[in-house]
Amino acid sequence: QVQLVESGGGLVQAGGSLRLSCAASGRTFSSYAMGWFRQAPGKEREFVAAMSWGRGSTWYSDSVKGRFTISRDNAKNAVYLQINSLKPEDTAVYYCAAALPTSWYTGRGPDEYDYWGQGTQVTVSS
Repeated sequence: QVQLVESGGGLVQAGGSLRLSCAASGRTFSSYAMGWFRQAPGKEREFVAAMSWGRGSTWYSDSVKGRFTISRDNAKNAVYLQINSLKPEDTAVYYCAAALPTSWYTGRGPDEYDYWGQGTQVTVSS
């Protein structure tokens, strides 16, 4: 069982930056792949970024590539999302998620993840 708690969201002006954090419980954090998703009002949850277990390969959605960076600190049981050059369309609730190792993991599908946090709100003003 893994419990995830996000933090770091807030209200920021366009062009600004935020660093989201996700604290995980459990002693086997390093064996999980971690992902960030977001959901804007009236829209489906969408993939943002993911990092695998092991060598830590990363994937990003096209809409955030070059602006967002996912990282993890296994010693601290934490995963981060550095968000730069924020745009109003980045406004959403951001969720972190953990996935058990599977051969079919791609990082991009919400149904690949086993545990979810409660989310943190990011609001970008123009």
